[in-house]
Amino acid sequence: MDSVFKEIYNKYHQDLFQFLMYMVKKRDVAEDLAQDVYIRVLKSYHNFEGKSSEKTWLFSIARNVAIDYFRKQKSLKNRIMEAFEWRKNQISDIGPLPEEIVMKNEHIRLLYHCLDLCTKDQKAVIIFRYINNFSISETAEILGWSESKVKTTQHRALNVLRKLMNEKEREGGVQQYG
Repeated sequence: MDSVFKEIYNKYHQDLFQFLMYMVKKRDVAEDLAQDVYIRVLKSYHNFEGKSSEKTWLFSIARNVAIDYFRKQKSLKNRIMEAFEWRKNQISDIGPLPEEIVMKNEHIRLLYHCLDLCTKDQKAVIIFRYINNFSISETAEILGWSESKVKTTQHRALNVLRKLMNEKEREGGVQQYG
């Protein structure tokens, strides 16, 4: 199992971490979630039947870990915000990620802002298809959907993104979304 785990880690860690970063937008949270994914992989690899590729199996786990994180955040958010004044105690990482550097570009920032306004399903499809470069069939397998549902969601997401970006640009540019 050790060699199998190392192989999975070496092959997919960068893409996995990048997916989680796009989903949660916080490096430390993405690192924690990646660790949770690997824990689940270690615990459940013996159940992996090979009906899908390791890649789609791994990203299905990552998607579920992200969903679990968002569910927990809804219930914990108010308690955490009351217990800790974030603005005064925020700790930042000194080294930016490559994605953080790219996000300084105004149009990229606008795209990410508009992507956040899409539904979670639309956002996931866009990230899998265009950022992680997964095929429609891989995306369908990860999400547990039919290929036609992925295509429909992708089409709708692209239309929503186009519309939102045009609206935001007409409202005064992208400077306010950073």
